[in-house]
Amino acid sequence: MHYVSAHCKFYRKAPFYKKWKYASVAILVPAVLFILWDEIFTSMGIWGFNASYVTGFRIGSLPVEEILFFICIPYACVFTYFALKYFIQKDIAFPYQNSISFIVIILLFIVGIYYVEKFYTTVTFISLSFYLAYLTFKIRARFLGHFYLMFGLIMIPFLLTNGILTGSFIKDEVVWYNDSAHMGFRIGTIPIEDFFYAMLLLLSNISIFEWLQFKVTPKTVGTEKRTNNLV
Repeated sequence: MHYVSAHCKFYRKAPFYKKWKYASVAILVPAVLFILWDEIFTSMGIWGFNASYVTGFRIGSLPVEEILFFICIPYACVFTYFALKYFIQKDIAFPYQNSISFIVIILLFIVGIYYVEKFYTTVTFISLSFYLAYLTFKIRARFLGHFYLMFGLIMIPFLLTNGILTGSFIKDEVVWYNDSAHMGFRIGTIPIEDFFYAMLLLLSNISIFEWLQFKVTPKTVGTEKRTNNLV
């Protein structure tokens, strides 16, 4: 994956550097919102950071490493999305994207309401459910098939890296969670909420990237003139 992204960065037929002005906004705007979210949750004790694994430099309640996370990871994922969209131009998931979105929207909304007392769960699930519904039914975004492909692929490194951060393969977790704020279901050491938190962050990055990149009206976001790639 890293090879594909690095290759595409300097590949003349798909020069990612020409997209930096769009990518930078697509990364920074969600970063501000998620850093604020992170600061609130950290201050509330919903999660926190093991001082043994960070430098000690903080901005507010957040280690500087956590703030850089919202820049570095979205950059890598927008980069990967761009590369995959170029090298795998046919959107194989497009015929199913609305069905996938509908199922995810309904399930997240129901679970978010059911676990309303679990703050991390309900805020993450309801937020993603509403934002995905907005993109699917209001904006009618057509890039979601490519997004789901990218998200599925990055789950491989996500399981490894987030697994380590939450305590896999190391003595203590880097990031700890207040068990009263989430459902308690984990994949390995990773709270299941983390997967949807990541999806919401990256969906925000990609949707803004698409909107800025093609400069289209909201109802045709992502409908670039490559209709053969949308079937």
